[in-house]
This record gives sequence, C-alpha cells and structure tokens, in this order.
Amino acid sequence: MIETNDFSDVPTTTLADLLGRDHVMDIGIRPLWGPVPRVAGPAFTVRCPPGDNLMLHAAIHRAPAGSVIVVESGDLDYALAGGNVCAVAQRRGIAGFVADGLIRDLAEVREADFPVFARGVIPIPGTKKAVAPLGEQVRCGGVRVEAGDVVVADEEGVVAVPAARRADILTAAHAKLAKEAAETLDQWEAAHRERIDEILTAGGFED
Repeated sequence: MIETNDFSDVPTTTLADLLGRDHVMDIGIRPLWGPVPRVAGPAFTVRCPPGDNLMLHAAIHRAPAGSVIVVESGDLDYALAGGNVCAVAQRRGIAGFVADGLIRDLAEVREADFPVFARGVIPIPGTKKAVAPLGEQVRCGGVRVEAGDVVVADEEGVVAVPAARRADILTAAHAKLAKEAAETLDQWEAAHRERIDEILTAGGFED
C-alpha cells in the first residue's frame, strides 16, 4: 500500500506537469512565510462559511496526524485561525493548513514553523456558530478536493492528486524526476532547441 508521504520528495512543478491546470490551486493560495518546507499528506476537508471558523477549530482535534487540513471559505474579511489553533494542530501532528481564506498571528505561526498556505492575513477572527459536516468535497483555490486526496504544497504552489490516481501519479513522478536527473543541461538545451525550432518551422517562422 502506498503511503501518501512518499510524495514529500515530489515538487509541485512535476505534479502540475502530470496532472494539468485543473488540479493546481490558483496563485492566491500561497505560503504565508518562507522558506516553507514542502507539505504532503492526505486531505482532511473542512467547509467554513464566510465569517465563521467553527469547523476548522473542530477539525484540528479530529484530523489524523499527517493530514493536510484543506479549508473551503473564500472569506477575505475574517481570520479562520490564529497562533494557538496552528500550535495545537502542529502538536497533534497536522502537516499544515491549505485554506481558501485568511489567518492571523502570522509571527507566531512563522516562529513555530507551521506551514500555512492561504490568501493572506487579517487581525480580526471570525465567529464560531456554523456547524457543518467534516470530510465532504470542498473547493479550495478553484480546485475540487475530496477527503483523502493527496495534497502537495511548496513554494511553487499547491496541487491536489486524486486519491484514485495517487499510485500511477507517484510512479510517473518518480520516473520523470529520475529522467531529468540523468540529463545534462547540454542535452536538455539541444533537445529543447530542436523542439522549439520544429514548432517555429511548422508555424512558418523565418529567421
């Protein structure tokens, strides 16, 4: 059985090449401090309506160690979490947060080295009223994420690997990385020049 942490050595650029645009979150979902370590783990999905953060606060006590908590919110007015929430999540072994929303207490989060990928920071917290199920399909950064999908996040972006495809994608990713590692820059340049020149010629370009 494949462990999702096998993706920890796979860059998001490699996964993006294999999976395409539909599985890559938009550029607004970014690391809030750096240099950030790569995060890879199964998605624990949470949905919070704008202005409310109850279910994220509930999730940190329920998500298994190694999970990446993925939050659908879209709220740009109130923080989903702060320093203590991130600290408890870290203490419980949560790999990181990927949130379509905002957090606060960034200095505390950065000092703790807890990875958070989100839209930004705001100092005012949301309320805690809206009860909703955990583990349902969410949309984060424009990407559909199911509970158990493998989420990989690094300084290049965030990619969601469908759980049903994780074995094939992991194999393909390692093969791609091995091929790239064996290729010198001179070899890459020659192949690249040939490919570009073929495309230019086919398009009628003349030097």
